[in-house]
Amino acid sequence: MTNLDPHPAREADLAITRRLLFGRSALGLGTAALAGLLGREGLAAGSPDLAVGDGLHHRPRARRVIYLFMSGGPSHHDLWDHKPKMQEMFGKDLPAEVRDGQRITGMTSGQKTLPVCPSRFEFRRYANNDRGVWVSELLPYTARVADKLCVVHTAFTEAINHDPAITYIQTGSQVPGRPSLGAWLSYGLGRANDDLPGYVVMHARTNFAEQSLFNRLWGTGFIPADHQGVLLRSQGDPVLFLANPAGVSRADRRAQLDALSALNEAQHERFGDPAILARIRQHEMAYRMQTSVPELMDLSQESERTFALYGEDARTPGTFAACCLNARRLAERGVRNIQIFHRGWDAHGNLVGEHRSQCKDIDQACAALILDLEQRGMLDDTLVVWGGEFGRTAYCQGKLTRENYGRDHHPRCFTMWLAGGGVKAGITYGQTDDYGYNIADEYGQPLTPQPSKEHWTPGTMHVHDLNATILHLLGIDHERLTYRYQGRDFRLTDIHGHVMHDLLA
Repeated sequence: MTNLDPHPAREADLAITRRLLFGRSALGLGTAALAGLLGREGLAAGSPDLAVGDGLHHRPRARRVIYLFMSGGPSHHDLWDHKPKMQEMFGKDLPAEVRDGQRITGMTSGQKTLPVCPSRFEFRRYANNDRGVWVSELLPYTARVADKLCVVHTAFTEAINHDPAITYIQTGSQVPGRPSLGAWLSYGLGRANDDLPGYVVMHARTNFAEQSLFNRLWGTGFIPADHQGVLLRSQGDPVLFLANPAGVSRADRRAQLDALSALNEAQHERFGDPAILARIRQHEMAYRMQTSVPELMDLSQESERTFALYGEDARTPGTFAACCLNARRLAERGVRNIQIFHRGWDAHGNLVGEHRSQCKDIDQACAALILDLEQRGMLDDTLVVWGGEFGRTAYCQGKLTRENYGRDHHPRCFTMWLAGGGVKAGITYGQTDDYGYNIADEYGQPLTPQPSKEHWTPGTMHVHDLNATILHLLGIDHERLTYRYQGRDFRLTDIHGHVMHDLLA
């Protein structure tokens, strides 16, 4: 599929080229394109059951994905990756052979020492098997659903600072400008509900909102703009300009859109620019959302049992709990890609206090979402993903005490978990060394994994591997979902990516 997004100065040249190629057939092609324009579209458009015949590359294990993104880098040392041997090394300098000259940020490069910083939180092991899940005391609710989690300790990335790291895991490139994971999924899967977008984004409230989030993280890059994530707001209109202006009725709006669509159709017949069709689709979706979104955001019909499950915070718009409850409602209504961003995990100083607050925000709701999906028969075909852009260091940044400390950014290994949607449950995957600093082999020796598919290291998960696996579970071959731009076929995983078959049930 080729994207033609011409510069205005080249419109005439492109129009002449098209006339030479198609003659006057543009009229028939434009009419045919518009015939199916307002319904489902996408490479896998068709039945919401997403059988292989609908355009998918193989039979999917999941019909939808809910991605819980912890922006800032949660500490694997304090939440998931239990390292009791670090207690013996409290305050001692991290051994040189462990760091092995690896890059560190400018925030700790000037420290005279890198003192080992064991977690002050207690851990318990859950899920009764030899690959059971260790969980920190900070996550008591999530611990209760540990038998449903696939916890990966060996996620890794090359990016060491937030902006490139978040951009990398969300778009497959550290350099801005590429389509987001959600946009690729929308492009590949299309929509299952004509009245709601295929990709919805929410920002949860947090007490530590230091970092900004940019719309490129749910943007489309160079693929058609109607595949971008629609951001649902917690205050005012759920979507900007959702309501008609004063004095404009719904019938007036319909008439305006009909007139605008006629003008856009005429432009498309003349120039063949697919961006014009994308604009028409966006206008029509916005019109239908004026009815569907207010109903979606109305939680008054939810039962007291549901609010007890998610916690009282779920009654307050914009909280992580309310976002998770809305994610389930979106999933029920056919939205295939839902993403919740929760900021504030960048704990360089007061990690103990900040992570306590952050975990209080998300813990009960994460567990509730899994249980809610399960009791509604939706967990088996809903993939839930939890994690951030990287982890935190084994050494302390700044002053170290037994009661409090900070940790710097650490891309060499960090923990993410997946649940439902065709992944194994109640297991951990991969291991790190005694300091949670390097990915290690079965004998505890450090490994240097590569992002390349040809040189993939068993037991590891690069960000490209994660994205390849998400696509695979949804029925898409990451090597075949491409978009031609500037003379090249682009894909989410670039030239890398390995499907994590060891994680699949």
